[in-house]
Amino acid sequence: MSLSTKTKSNTTIRLPAEFEEQSFIQLIFPHAKSDWAPYLQEASENFIAIAMAIARFEKCLIVCDDIARVKSHFTTTKNLFFVQAESDDTWARDCSGITVITNTKPTVIDFTFTGWGNKFDATLDNALTAKLSPYYKADYKKQRFILEGGAIESNGEGILLTTKECLLNPNRNVKLTQKFEIESILHENFGTKKVLWLEHGYLAGDDTDSHIDTLARFVDSKSITYVQCRDETDEHYEALAQMEKELQSFTDLEEEPFRLIPLPMTDSIHYDNERLPATYANFLIINGAVLVPTYNDRHDREALDTLQKAFTDRKIIPIDCSVLIRQHGSLHCITMQFPHPVNLVL
Repeated sequence: MSLSTKTKSNTTIRLPAEFEEQSFIQLIFPHAKSDWAPYLQEASENFIAIAMAIARFEKCLIVCDDIARVKSHFTTTKNLFFVQAESDDTWARDCSGITVITNTKPTVIDFTFTGWGNKFDATLDNALTAKLSPYYKADYKKQRFILEGGAIESNGEGILLTTKECLLNPNRNVKLTQKFEIESILHENFGTKKVLWLEHGYLAGDDTDSHIDTLARFVDSKSITYVQCRDETDEHYEALAQMEKELQSFTDLEEEPFRLIPLPMTDSIHYDNERLPATYANFLIINGAVLVPTYNDRHDREALDTLQKAFTDRKIIPIDCSVLIRQHGSLHCITMQFPHPVNLVL
């Protein structure tokens, strides 16, 4: 029996692209029981900068361990909304619900989150979407299938981009095969018509088993930006070169190749003698802007200029994410967009 819920033949399901109109962005604020504890103040300042940037353009829902404590960090709360709920950590991209449009109505799908294949305890994070569902003006569906939001990219027109390293990893849905079961589940939940599977590409220090949002992203329905390694001495060079070749071979529903936009790779960045997965592909698209992670690296300016050319109608806003990557994630990883017409019920 399939893990996914069967839909009626006359039901249309679509997974909106991130570049479409949004209702709000969700964050989970750092707290003393999260992995940010050793440098909680620094991490909090990073989250505040991101929340304030979002609030310039749209609503931002902040999930807090203590509303009064978190609110005290902000000098203004315009466009900021606060909900109290316990969490293990703060990676909203991966433990938050994923919204689809079923006919014309939004449905928030609560996929199972296991801490990236049981690497970390995720009991509270996995329960979070169910607790928050009353605050979303949308239908709610619980799904046993293990899936993180950072593992998939939608072009909004029925194409899903993902990696085999993550979705086919035996630490996730061990008994399911690619073609006959996982693709079927993706189709039934997201209305996908085509799944593009990357076999190559990784970042050192990444705990997610190669989430797509660290490697390659849709900037519009026919364009993909991706991390390109130009340093032949870098450990990533061969894998990312192979990924580039795969992207060049991919086609859309009309069998036309995608427009490919290479992003630079940072120099090697370390913390506590460990290489960190710094990536410019981990940007967040919001209404009217794109928030881009920077790392005090010599490639920051090139990345910002490249993305401005890709998003000509949006403001490019750099945000220093040097603290975020200490925990092996970046800007996109700590956020989750909720598309129009989902609304907040507070």
